[in-house]
Amino acid sequence: MKKRTKYILFGVLLIVALLSASAIYIYTIVKTGFNINETVYIYIDEKKDYNDILTQLDTTAHIENLQNFEMISQYMDYPDNIKTGRYAIKPEMTVLQVVRLLNKGQQTPVNLKFNNIRTKTDLAERISKQLMLNQNDLLSALNDPNVCKALGFDTETIVAMFIPNTYNIYWDISLNSFLDRMNSEYKKFWTEKRKGEAQKLGLTPIEVSTLASIVEEECFYSDEYPVVAGLYLNRINKNMLLQADPTIKFAINDFSLKRVLNRHKDAAKSSPYSTYEHAGLPPGPIRVPSIKGIDGTLNPAKHNYLFMCAKEDFSGRHNFAVTNAEHERNAARYHNALNRRKIF
Repeated sequence: MKKRTKYILFGVLLIVALLSASAIYIYTIVKTGFNINETVYIYIDEKKDYNDILTQLDTTAHIENLQNFEMISQYMDYPDNIKTGRYAIKPEMTVLQVVRLLNKGQQTPVNLKFNNIRTKTDLAERISKQLMLNQNDLLSALNDPNVCKALGFDTETIVAMFIPNTYNIYWDISLNSFLDRMNSEYKKFWTEKRKGEAQKLGLTPIEVSTLASIVEEECFYSDEYPVVAGLYLNRINKNMLLQADPTIKFAINDFSLKRVLNRHKDAAKSSPYSTYEHAGLPPGPIRVPSIKGIDGTLNPAKHNYLFMCAKEDFSGRHNFAVTNAEHERNAARYHNALNRRKIF
């Protein structure tokens, strides 16, 4: 009887030992961590497979033991449940937590930012660098009359829909969802107050964005936005051509010009964007105007200026004039300065 008791006790102890060893082994696996000091991100698009993810975990997240991750992921059927997205891996996380994160598709949003954008191509490129969206697909959408019409714009005005700001967006957002989100943000931006200010100026929100885009292209300093906006509104109210040099640069697609000459104006004659040929505002914005530019245009300075010319000291500021004679004197000083610097 004593012998039998010893065998039973030995058996129990053996089982406990085996269970303890198994528990320790499992604990070691699930508690595998990452050799990182700050949060890193792995990106999974539609082209990436399981092996690509393992590579990112190894090279980007510096996982302590890749085999342990594979054991857990296989057990939780992750290889058959891969979801696109941008996933944050923090220093304190374990492989078990990461597998659960990936399995559930619990991705971390991107802080999408875009500003200082001139063309639709620039816009598509900037956005595609921050989201999973394909640059060419986005550009095609912005050039598609039907897509633009459904959003309340046309292919010339669609850039006005994009209000430069910081947006919390999931990295793998679809093209249609992204455009709908930007359209929603545009409508939020154009509050009743802003729409009322636009109406007082005799402009629609899109026209305000168009004028703001010209104002921003003219100004190096934002404190001149209201002054320049007021000048162009004065010209519009007097049925004068805007004669804005930035529209010529846009028309001939040459933003590097330091001096707009008659030959450039001649080259732009056939373009509806030439404000030397066509009265009023051009068909759409010549850049994506900033919030500061839009608000500066909505609140123009009150004055009688009709003319402007860059200052001859190349400070980036302007000389403003009420009369053409005064403007010609300002322009002569500037042109002489250009000539001295051999800028042609």
